[in-house]
Amino acid sequence: MIKLVVGLGNPGRLYQRTRHNAGFMLLSRLARRKGLRFNRKRCRSRIAEGEGIILAKPYTYVNLSGKAVKCLLEQYDISPQEMLVICDDVALPLGRIRIRRKGSDGGHNGLRSIINEIGTQDFPRLRIGIGNEGIRDLVEFVLSEFNEDEMKILDKVLDVSVEAVNCILEEGIDQAMNKYNSLKIQV
Repeated sequence: MIKLVVGLGNPGRLYQRTRHNAGFMLLSRLARRKGLRFNRKRCRSRIAEGEGIILAKPYTYVNLSGKAVKCLLEQYDISPQEMLVICDDVALPLGRIRIRRKGSDGGHNGLRSIINEIGTQDFPRLRIGIGNEGIRDLVEFVLSEFNEDEMKILDKVLDVSVEAVNCILEEGIDQAMNKYNSLKIQV
């Protein structure tokens, strides 16, 4: 049973619409749909609580997310298996999401930080594809904003991802993987 949903991203207006903030974007949309507000601060994170779930946006920047996540797990007495982490993924094309019960960091520095801090890869994650076409510099790419056409796709991806998170919360991760891992979301 998932008790904590963590969305990865970078704080501040400068990063608000960037590819690396897909986790923050999804968490904001999920909170709105559930009628929750990020009105608490704890463990260097913005927190929204309600309906038996805690939503957290670590404000440590993506690459240091593990410090906030470790604190949240300790503060709320939650095991890694009861946490869902949401992040971007350059290995997935825009329009795809991937849900996994556990796994490696896949080259994502935020996941690497979490794994290093909590000492396990054994936690569920939902990755949002941001594509990788034309990447010359990975850092520059993940910190770039989605263009107008990409935002249209991302808007649909975020809607489907909210459904996927709700499926994870209500029906379990296996059901969500069966329903959402093979979808290709298009405008």
